[in-house]
Amino acid sequence: MGKDPSGMDIKLLSIYLNDHVAGSRAGLELARRSMRSNEGSPLGDDLVRLVREIEEDRETLEELMELANVRRASVKEGGAWLVERLGRLKMNGRLVGYSPLSRLEELEGLRLGIEGKRSLWRNLLEVGAEIEAWEGVDFASLIARAESQIELLESHRAETVRQAFFQPSAA
Repeated sequence: MGKDPSGMDIKLLSIYLNDHVAGSRAGLELARRSMRSNEGSPLGDDLVRLVREIEEDRETLEELMELANVRRASVKEGGAWLVERLGRLKMNGRLVGYSPLSRLEELEGLRLGIEGKRSLWRNLLEVGAEIEAWEGVDFASLIARAESQIELLESHRAETVRQAFFQPSAA
């Protein structure tokens, strides 16, 4: 792997795309866990949509990798899975189980991941014209969807913060 006819460094592109596909694995696991933990609530309902969209975005990234003849680095993806699992061990104010702080930290983690994905789509928009196989890929729509996902999470932020730090008093 070296440079393609346009001068693009395919090795570095491969590393970059594999980093993002690994990140998407961790983000998808986090979104699924949060969706299950918030089932039956407005946040849980919105997370159903978010999980579906993250799955679709991940498939799009995998297709782009295939079109650019970039091989998947399964070791990175396995590492991302492990990091997400280890992230569950953090202190959340309860010895076992889910707490309101868990919800807040999950939303923050999801937002960070989506910000990274939006950056990915923006960067690929910049170089996409150089990769003939990516001709016609609508990166602008992918960017807009990431922005919509950020807005979706933001719509739950204030209430999640209140729930995390202001517990109802026992009457």
